[in-house]
Amino acid sequence: MALNHYLHKKVSVLTLDGRTMVGTLESCDGSMNLVLSEAVERIIRPREEDVPSEEVPLGLYIIRGDSVAIVGRVEEELDASIDWTQVRGEVLGTTKHV
Repeated sequence: MALNHYLHKKVSVLTLDGRTMVGTLESCDGSMNLVLSEAVERIIRPREEDVPSEEVPLGLYIIRGDSVAIVGRVEEELDASIDWTQVRGEVLGTTKHV
């Protein structure tokens, strides 16, 4: 499985409903079920909202394979240099398999 190269490395996961989770990939299987440790959900707010963007700690987190849209490796040094509360962006829409 291609994700085996990401084991024990920091990854970002985009789900079909538009959520973004970041954490260390601890386990994966053929159905794309993922286990992340030290996981956080990144909630990026639009510019017009007064509420800052945030990272919500999730801890050890399981993501069902049928909800995974994209998994990518995170460049940890670059990621650590970003103040995620200051990042703004448009809300991602949902994705569906066709």
